[in-house]
Amino acid sequence: MAGSRLWFPLLLAAAFAGPATALWPWPQYIQTSDWPYTISPHSFQFQYHARSAAQSGCSVLDEAFQRYRDLLFGSESWDGSARTEKQNTLEKSSLVILVVTPGCDQLPSLESLENYTLTINNEQCFLLSETIWGALRGLETFSQLVWRSPEGTFFINKTEIEDFPRFPHRGLLLDTSRHYLPLPSILDTLDVMAYNKFNVFHWHLVDDPSFPYESSTFPELTRKGSYNPATHIYTAQDVKVVIEYARLRGIRVLAEFDTPGHTLSWGRGVSGLLTPCYSGSQPSGTFGPVNPILNSTYEFMNTFFLEVSSVFPDFYLHLGGDEVDFACWKSNPDIQAFMKKKGFGNDFKQLESFYIQTLLDIVSAYGKGYVVWQEVFDNNVKVQPDTIIQVWREEIPVNYLKEMALITEAGFRVLLSAPWYLNRINYGPDWENFYMVEPLSFEGSPEQKALVIGGEACMWGEYVDSTNLVPRLWPRAGAVAERLWSNKVVTNPEFALKRLAQFRCELLRRGVQAQPLNVGYCEQEFE
Repeated sequence: MAGSRLWFPLLLAAAFAGPATALWPWPQYIQTSDWPYTISPHSFQFQYHARSAAQSGCSVLDEAFQRYRDLLFGSESWDGSARTEKQNTLEKSSLVILVVTPGCDQLPSLESLENYTLTINNEQCFLLSETIWGALRGLETFSQLVWRSPEGTFFINKTEIEDFPRFPHRGLLLDTSRHYLPLPSILDTLDVMAYNKFNVFHWHLVDDPSFPYESSTFPELTRKGSYNPATHIYTAQDVKVVIEYARLRGIRVLAEFDTPGHTLSWGRGVSGLLTPCYSGSQPSGTFGPVNPILNSTYEFMNTFFLEVSSVFPDFYLHLGGDEVDFACWKSNPDIQAFMKKKGFGNDFKQLESFYIQTLLDIVSAYGKGYVVWQEVFDNNVKVQPDTIIQVWREEIPVNYLKEMALITEAGFRVLLSAPWYLNRINYGPDWENFYMVEPLSFEGSPEQKALVIGGEACMWGEYVDSTNLVPRLWPRAGAVAERLWSNKVVTNPEFALKRLAQFRCELLRRGVQAQPLNVGYCEQEFE
């Protein structure tokens, strides 16, 4: 494996050799030098190798070629007159791409390979990848290797890179219920995710405050549950746009519909779905979680998740299961009678388990896998062996590393989010805290650690909307991106800061309003 060839002294030396090696995230193996080749914007092109399984007409790569031309050289036309320096260096007129495995119309999946090899030397400028997804990652790396002299000439240095991700699931969660995020904000985020080699957009679509997902089967959900059904919704076309925009960047869309808690907005559009809360012997007029004792609840879920399963093509759905408040269930006499009939006693975790197991059976029948929050595991809900558990609590009921050990000891795959809640902000460089997390630092066997499939940075929306989303996300989320992509030995914060600061400047050049890491400046400031 290329990871075994990581040469750390070279890695540090290369980091300070100049602009050509300020890569983010850092590759598994890199060998670079100060030997430059020129690139002429007017003649440079991306080319398919004659033996590549992907050829012209492959939308994922055809569109990527145009995107990266624009990112590198802008949309202005180049006639060659801009080159004023006398060049004694070789010119690279193309990057040749060879993809081994066919498949241009597919969606990325958890199993998708993203490895690539990038070779820039006297003989070739060549990108080799097993799949189109690896080619996308290699194109991003190539774009970061190109640099421009003060006189305006474009260069790329002699470089050899072998690269692949450490973890297959590298996600970012956006919450579009607490504050609605307009479609352009989501698409812009997907662009920057691709720059950071994130590959999962966890779309927390709905929650207590609002239900912006427009359901074709239950239109009242949006009409009565959204902030404004005319403006603050995601139509079926919007969802298709997000899924395809993400696919073209090698990003999966993991849709979350969280139940039985976090569902107050659902209740406005579906009568009888939520549990009526009682004050003594009388209904209080308020409602709690989904009512788990009614057949009508499961009939609704059956129909709703049939729609969701067809709208969102990824194999996995996120079914939530977190923060279920039992107080309303405890107050309701019908639920108390149901508990007694089932022999649950006063253990409301058993009632939660009854609901979630029924829901999981429904979703499994549609051929879907699922992700759930850690409470489902903590409350001993019986789930299928291929369930993915997402850890979000830092200290309760136990430290998150202990939680990871318990989940993997039970044989389940796990995602880590607990130390990566980007909505929590502090004065100063908090990106270092995110960066220094080691997802596998819990006590456990190699088999347990192999069950950690990655993690997610989370941006919850209580205090975030489109006015502050971008600077709060970037470049802080990049710290998580590198931790999930790069080799585990890449942990030097000084090495990271120099590269991340330069990457932040590159984001500004690309039009991303990324916030500063510390005192300093960028050659090209945000305009």
